[in-house]
Amino acid sequence: MSLDLRCIDCFDRSYHALLSRFPLPEAQRTEFTGFFRQLMKNQSGLTSPEIQRELQLKLKEYTGISDPYLEEKHQSNRLALELYQEWKTKVLVSDQPFNLALRLSIAGNIMDYGASQQFDIYKTIDQVLAAGFAIDHSERLRKRIREAGHIMYLGDNAGEIVFDKLFIETMMHPNVYYAVKGGPAINDATMEDALAIGMDTVADVISTGYDVSSTILAKSDSGFRSLYDSADLILSKGQGNFEGLLTERDSRLFFLLMVKCDLIAEKVGVPKGSFVVLNYGEN
Repeated sequence: MSLDLRCIDCFDRSYHALLSRFPLPEAQRTEFTGFFRQLMKNQSGLTSPEIQRELQLKLKEYTGISDPYLEEKHQSNRLALELYQEWKTKVLVSDQPFNLALRLSIAGNIMDYGASQQFDIYKTIDQVLAAGFAIDHSERLRKRIREAGHIMYLGDNAGEIVFDKLFIETMMHPNVYYAVKGGPAINDATMEDALAIGMDTVADVISTGYDVSSTILAKSDSGFRSLYDSADLILSKGQGNFEGLLTERDSRLFFLLMVKCDLIAEKVGVPKGSFVVLNYGEN
């Protein structure tokens, strides 16, 4: 299946911005451009997140920079930790703490440099608190959390993970595994990010073992896969994880995300900009 032209445009904008920040000699820039065009033409069945991985690895080969969004990740974590102090108190005194913490977790999904080089977390929090979910399986999720023996929570972006931490605290479940990426992938959270924001105080932090901005089960390491397979409930954050797991149609999966592009909007069946808590139900 060929890559959607809208994905190609998104990759082009993203790497044009990166090449402006980490300029290459003209010969290498030409080589990278050629690699980019060839990859877009012959994707060999790769998913969009896997194509993103190939581009980031090639950029690292030329620049020596393995984590081009490192500073942005640190900034996102710092900003979210500041907001955490404010919103934790509000969640604690709320008459609907589960709903509020869930909405904040989904609002955090805006902190995504793969979708946009700029975002406004304050505005997004206001929007998610005022809006209804375009797909709302939150009560089903609440019930499944109570029934689950073990929960797998698939993290997404740095910064966003702070709001996930608040949601996990509000869930008050004793057996939560929080999965981060196996290495730098856009601004997705790694083990370093999770430990920096204290995720290990509320969940068992594990790595997928694969440095891609998604969860690709076939390429994840065996330890992660074993825990994933044995989980009673799986919470999947963000568009990247959605792309990697959409075809699974696993009744344990709940997708929590803000829909940030037209392609995902079409796949989910909601308008762009919507907030979603989605479970496909029993197989």
